[in-house]
Amino acid sequence: MIKASNNTTVGACVCVGFLIFVSATGGNRAFGADPNSGYVPKFELDIQPILTARGCNSGPCHGKSRGQNGFSLSLFGFDSNMDFDALVKNARGRRVSIAAPTDSLLLTKATGKEPHGGGIRLKEEDEDYATLIQWIKTGLQRTTASDPTLAGIRFEPDPRNLSTNEDAEVRVLATYSDGVERDVTGVSSFQSSDPGIVSVKSGALRSGPYAGEATIMARYMGRIATWSTAVLKAKSIPATAFDELPRNNWIDDLVIDKLQSLDVMPSELSTDTVFLRRLFLDAIGRLPTPDEVAEFLADERSDKRVRWIDRVLDQPEYADFWANKWADLLRPNPYRVGIKATYSLDHWLRQSFRKNLPHDQFVRELLTAQGSTWRNGATTFFRDRREPDEITTVVSQLFLGVRLECAKCHQHPFEVYGQSDFYGLASYFAKIGHKGVGLSPPISGGEEIFFVKDKGEVKHPLTQQILAPKPLTGPSPAIQDGTDPRIALVDWLLSPENPYFAKAAVNRLWAEVMGLGIVDPVDDFRATNPPSNVPLLNRLADHYRSVGFDNKQMLKVIFSSRTYQLSSLPNASNAHDSRNFSRHQRRRMRAEVMSDALSDATGVPTTFSGVPYGTRAVQLWTYRVDSELLDAFSRPDANQDPPCERTSDTTMSQSLHLMNSSQIQARLTAEDSNCAKWALDSPSEVVLRKIYFQIYSRAPSDDEIKTLLAEQKHQPDRRRWVEDIVWAMINSPEFTFID
Repeated sequence: MIKASNNTTVGACVCVGFLIFVSATGGNRAFGADPNSGYVPKFELDIQPILTARGCNSGPCHGKSRGQNGFSLSLFGFDSNMDFDALVKNARGRRVSIAAPTDSLLLTKATGKEPHGGGIRLKEEDEDYATLIQWIKTGLQRTTASDPTLAGIRFEPDPRNLSTNEDAEVRVLATYSDGVERDVTGVSSFQSSDPGIVSVKSGALRSGPYAGEATIMARYMGRIATWSTAVLKAKSIPATAFDELPRNNWIDDLVIDKLQSLDVMPSELSTDTVFLRRLFLDAIGRLPTPDEVAEFLADERSDKRVRWIDRVLDQPEYADFWANKWADLLRPNPYRVGIKATYSLDHWLRQSFRKNLPHDQFVRELLTAQGSTWRNGATTFFRDRREPDEITTVVSQLFLGVRLECAKCHQHPFEVYGQSDFYGLASYFAKIGHKGVGLSPPISGGEEIFFVKDKGEVKHPLTQQILAPKPLTGPSPAIQDGTDPRIALVDWLLSPENPYFAKAAVNRLWAEVMGLGIVDPVDDFRATNPPSNVPLLNRLADHYRSVGFDNKQMLKVIFSSRTYQLSSLPNASNAHDSRNFSRHQRRRMRAEVMSDALSDATGVPTTFSGVPYGTRAVQLWTYRVDSELLDAFSRPDANQDPPCERTSDTTMSQSLHLMNSSQIQARLTAEDSNCAKWALDSPSEVVLRKIYFQIYSRAPSDDEIKTLLAEQKHQPDRRRWVEDIVWAMINSPEFTFID
């Protein structure tokens, strides 16, 4: 490792074509700024890196779409021509002055000699200041064809593990086409994937007090490099303790291997009743009935959990529940695309999950859909997203797990993708044609037909060059004349050569039932957001392929693992672990599941307008159904296009709604409610057991029975006593959370 103090860093300069390392003050610099060195700074090689490192071309500053106070730069320097013109030619040339370099606005504002909204960014003693002066003095030079070009960047030294509370330093080296390496640490931008584990500032690393993993990203002129590390504490758990841990399948092997490396023990196994309630809510989105709870508890077979996993996955509610999840991702605003088209898409989703359509076939049917929006619901996807760039953004997130939205306008700040990659992928959707009634919000009721046109092209927004269809990785598959380019895209998407599809798909499934993705967020696969357990993700993806992308078979493997069945209660070693699945992650029920659980708890179905009585919330085909409860518990906003944003946060409005809702109160006190029926039963211990089985999916403890029977003495109205108990229970975390 190369160490340096805060005031002295290791720099580099080039002299007659070879590398000379020198000491420098004020930051690592690529080439020396000494006017006597003979080196002439170039805009692309020397000046743009300074603008990036000092934050001048960042989003909050001059890199925003409209610039700042009349001065606009391309975000992170992705357009060198624009940036050079902005500095040298625009504003009547006042920003740089060859005649009086030190009077250039570029320098007087950055040093605070003149008012600057961004504050002081440079000091006159800084090397960056000297480099800017030298560039102006030598004629504002740009790179030429004979100048070296940036080939890539890398970290030095190689990644290693850190101890808790350890300081370390890394350097960033840029490699150029002429073979020269330059130390660019001082003009690189850094980011940590988890600052609580490892923080970074200008190449200086500091690990925190807890074990974990983090990836450090360095960005220099559109190139990125990563340095992944694990922070390990002193081993306190003997290896034999991990060897003796029970394991149900290969998932447990891979999770325990990772936990052992971090010196973290998993939590204990969950109780039978916690497991059963979790399984029902995660697999089919409803509470187990009291009879199902009693039957499960009476089952004495050693493999009863596996047997019940099969039984639950075969329930009819499975299709509605998982279709409701995918509706979040695909369902449009019906006032934008039309009520019938939205209903048609919802029907297609539910039919797909009723048939247990393999995920690869599901994606193929969706992305190559043709025909009427009234007859083939999958075509509604293209009615809502009508342009190739709109389609590409959604497709890349859903089926590649990659956020390409940034690359639509500029080089992706945390990835290798640029506009050519984005619009090359968009070209696969260039031949989508449509006829019929288009969009006319808020009333778009007509039918529309989608087909494949003979012609269609996508141009690069800057160069106006026509881009041929090209996948994100690997060679472009051949597209025969007269065929649908989308077929070639899906062939690549589903091929083993595509490194993204299977991993993104199985990671999304994992996150839905585990509460956290192996890559999290699930649609943000990138080098700077690595998987928390690479072997586990790879094995899950391989298994998903081997079972033909069968969702139920994949879910069964996950549900059968001891990792899924762990308790959510932490132990002394895993209390601070939130990424490695050492315990189950508690999370709030989805809005629709909460609504249906309240219907089951009270015995009175929720009434929704425009649908038959008894329709459950997970069966609703549109978000345009009035429901204060669904809104309070964060169902997607139907006014967004698409309305796909859903949060799992707990809020004060949720608690207030459960406590004070007149609709819930009316269902508790209705003559045909569960409370009315339970109040007629006796003895009271039997009543309490029925209530607990219905709401908590478990029997009450002796202490709970004793406490509630004591309360009955203060409430002579037996029915009121029952209603009070049920009201208190549905307002408790044990009811509202999946444990």
